[in-house]
Amino acid sequence: MQGFFVTGPYDDGDPVTGHYYEMASDDPSRPQVWGYTAALSHLPGETLRLHAMSSAREARLTIARDGLAPQVVLETTIPTRFAPTPADCSVTGCGWPLAFETVIPADWPSGVYTLTLRIDGHASQGMFVLKSAAPAAKLAMVLATGTWCAYNDWGGSNHYQGLTGPTGGDFSPNVSSLRPWATGFVCWPDDAPRIPHASPLLSRPRYPHMEYAREKGISKKYASSGWAAFERPFALWAEGQGIALDYVTQHDLHADPHLLDAYPRAVIVGHDEYWTREMRDHLDGWLDRGGQLARFGGNFFWQTRLSADLTTQTCYKTRAEAEDPLGTTDRLTSYWDHPQAGRPAVATMGLTGSMGVYAGWSRCAAHGSGGFTVYRPDHWSMAGTGLGYGDVLGAASKIFGYEVDGIDYEIRKGLPWAAEGTGLEGALTIVALSPATTLAHHTGRHDMDHFIGTLDAEEVAQTIYGEVTPETLGLASRGNGCMADYRRGRGAVFNAGSCEWVAGLISRERPVEVVTKNLLLGDWGEGPT
Repeated sequence: MQGFFVTGPYDDGDPVTGHYYEMASDDPSRPQVWGYTAALSHLPGETLRLHAMSSAREARLTIARDGLAPQVVLETTIPTRFAPTPADCSVTGCGWPLAFETVIPADWPSGVYTLTLRIDGHASQGMFVLKSAAPAAKLAMVLATGTWCAYNDWGGSNHYQGLTGPTGGDFSPNVSSLRPWATGFVCWPDDAPRIPHASPLLSRPRYPHMEYAREKGISKKYASSGWAAFERPFALWAEGQGIALDYVTQHDLHADPHLLDAYPRAVIVGHDEYWTREMRDHLDGWLDRGGQLARFGGNFFWQTRLSADLTTQTCYKTRAEAEDPLGTTDRLTSYWDHPQAGRPAVATMGLTGSMGVYAGWSRCAAHGSGGFTVYRPDHWSMAGTGLGYGDVLGAASKIFGYEVDGIDYEIRKGLPWAAEGTGLEGALTIVALSPATTLAHHTGRHDMDHFIGTLDAEEVAQTIYGEVTPETLGLASRGNGCMADYRRGRGAVFNAGSCEWVAGLISRERPVEVVTKNLLLGDWGEGPT
């Protein structure tokens, strides 16, 4: 992928604040090959369509089901040709020609399939998700494709930085899935660092993952989202434990209200930030009918919209009230906890991303324990860990970060309880929690963080509390992340609200593995009465 690394018009050269991304070359003689699938997911028997462009007349295509030992299911040579790439490809799609199509055989099992395209001098990777025609497992992994699409910066624009707006340097509220995945979203380089990092006290915070990205010429968001960052390590761990998973996407959940009905339990892993109202509606319905969700993820935050063909995601974020065509309705693409949305995040997940969110990086609880402090060791989720009251789960592997979900709470007789008026629609039991904050504090210019700083705390204060004052900044910046058992309808969510939970499985930290197995395979009981 290296060699197609370009910079945006307002790039300042800094690995953290700079704008750099991958893009196809407009030189037809330059060795290059890129591709994307027409849809994020398929069923066996459906037609897989691959769109591609290349400087060569043909390319080698390898399709493999990812896993501990990736299984190659197809190898072939396909005809390719050069095609121009629109400057706004991140927003409207690349529009490249159809290069290959095939009917997916019935015997291909559910999973994430990688597509590798090779020519002399260049190679690139894509992926698609294969659902199961009839459930082959009791657990469905719901892949966080809304967040994948939000962070994918191939072509220059995503929901964070971009080439749009009056200045040509703004993030894009609309992003297309009809483009390649940025390097790091499908597969990680072996030496790539994860995000949690505590810089020395009284020094300016560093972000080693973005320094690595700039040096290597890959996506600065590789560690924030995508199959490779979170879901893949979880899936490999599960495979090694003999735990079977079927795979679906959030986009599938958006389109099908009964997607999960055949599964008693579902799993969400990693960075789980962007959801449409339809996704929530369909998940809520399944939960209320008795479904159980094990969520090993954090940052449940933004309401989005999807186009009818599911290929364009919309999120105006902080510009929603001013620019979103639906900005005066409950469909505005802002925080779920925005008063106008009328649907608190905790109503679905039991926890919310707007309660502190950051831990383990910048100056945001970066020198904390790195794990969850246990308050209810007798809860069924903690069985077999050996941990007691006040012990910390996952500190060695730093499972608490980099974005976490929590809830307003109070301590009574040494135990945390959800505060009144949070928007819960059922009983919530807080098992463990640790502090988190939106505010990157500093003591002077020498240790001021220009990436996070005070902006996030000010944004939360303005959006949720309506003004930025010392009082609302305090409310916005004093937060937490929780492990919590939430009961709604006839179903339940156990929310281990942290993006980095998977770090405990990567490092094989035994208590983290025990809790994970309890949630995936154990009896969840009836919950609190």
